[in-house]
Amino acid sequence: MLGSLYLLIAMMLVGGSLISRREPFAKLLTMALAWIGIFGAGFVLFTFRDDLGYVAQRIKAEATGDPVVEDQEVRIPMSIDGHFWVEGSLNGSPVKFLVDSGATMTTIGRETAKAAGVPISLTRNQVVRTGNGMLRVSTGKADSLAVGPIERTDVGIHVADHEDLNVLGMNYLSSLRRWGVEGRWLVLVS
Repeated sequence: MLGSLYLLIAMMLVGGSLISRREPFAKLLTMALAWIGIFGAGFVLFTFRDDLGYVAQRIKAEATGDPVVEDQEVRIPMSIDGHFWVEGSLNGSPVKFLVDSGATMTTIGRETAKAAGVPISLTRNQVVRTGNGMLRVSTGKADSLAVGPIERTDVGIHVADHEDLNVLGMNYLSSLRRWGVEGRWLVLVS
């Protein structure tokens, strides 16, 4: 209702100002279109005034690949390679993860585990099946694993010897209230 009233007032202002002028029709039409554009832009800005901060975040995310964080929700843009990559925190150390819903456990490389101070079992007795074949891993436990404001504590992880790929698996994703892909965005909700 308020939007319709706004449009009616805008049209009356434009129409009234153009009728009082003695200009050629082409010039009046050009001026009318300019005023319609100005009022239209004002209407759009007024309508989306609460979302403009979010739009700026999304534009930045598309340009830089950084996630958009709002309260307890993290939106991760799809990378150019078609995967979802996110900068997380493992025991306070920054770690870049590939988000993989096909991975049962979060898996990190041995160097990443050392850098983050993750205690690792001495035995490499577990064999896991990956997209690249079978892999022998050790087990470990991280004190904290966070993606943006979404933090989990006492997270079990696998540690691979010769892998430099850090994978955020289902043991983290399934702890969330909701997660899923919406268009080109992976949405994580704590």
